[in-house]
Amino acid sequence: MRVACPAVTQLDGRVALVTGAGRGIGRAHALTLARQGVAVVVNDLGCGIDGQGADEDPAVRVVAEIEASGGRAIVDDTDIGSLAGGARAVQNTLDAYGRIDILVNNAGISGVPGQTDTEMVLDRQLAVHLKGTLGTMRAAIPPMKQAGWGRIVNTVSEVALDMRLGPAGAYGIAKAAVWSTTLATAKELRDTGITVNGISPSARTRMNDVLFSDGEPAHDISPDHVARVVAYLVTDEAADITGHIIHAAGGVVREYVVRRVKDTELVARLERALELVGG
Repeated sequence: MRVACPAVTQLDGRVALVTGAGRGIGRAHALTLARQGVAVVVNDLGCGIDGQGADEDPAVRVVAEIEASGGRAIVDDTDIGSLAGGARAVQNTLDAYGRIDILVNNAGISGVPGQTDTEMVLDRQLAVHLKGTLGTMRAAIPPMKQAGWGRIVNTVSEVALDMRLGPAGAYGIAKAAVWSTTLATAKELRDTGITVNGISPSARTRMNDVLFSDGEPAHDISPDHVARVVAYLVTDEAADITGHIIHAAGGVVREYVVRRVKDTELVARLERALELVGG
């Protein structure tokens, strides 16, 4: 069932670093936050979907859009594909605005299904997704703690933990690691005023355009819906939401919940087998 996303509260005066903000979902994050009064650091290396190359234009265009609407934004072309790179992007944010309140780890590169057979492929995926996320978080958390307020949203993917969606290769491995570190960091930061959540998005962007090559989908998959969900998660109103993974797509939201369960066919089978062995 389609549901309306909650109204976004104003965030005037806050400062956000959004990685991978030059295109697609990242661009939507940057524009949506800027409309709420947030000063945005638009981080984007401008690489291709495979992580190769660089182009400043996408980030420059997003900043121009924000400024044309009366908002504040700067370009940051730091390569966040390392712990040090993530830290540099945060430092650039602090140098520009003197604070960092919101961190949206959105930067990513596409993967090839099933491709985990080379160290180069695995390293590239882990660098952008996991090391970039860890690097920015590790640098942003101390000033957030000092301020007693912070919002972190990391981008995960349902392909990481759901076999029904097919093999995801190194991309899925990297996203599963981000999923895990999101939950671990949320637990670590409870009662500090900092929330940490994961967003599992689905939207039509250049990274997944091939998925829709057979025609237009039956529902709206604009990145704007994902951005509105994230914009709510970084408000004061969402101070009690931490350690959650939210899927946003097609105008709906869902929560991923992981728990142990007893009443399954597999559990019954194992219990019967163990009783036989024990006998």
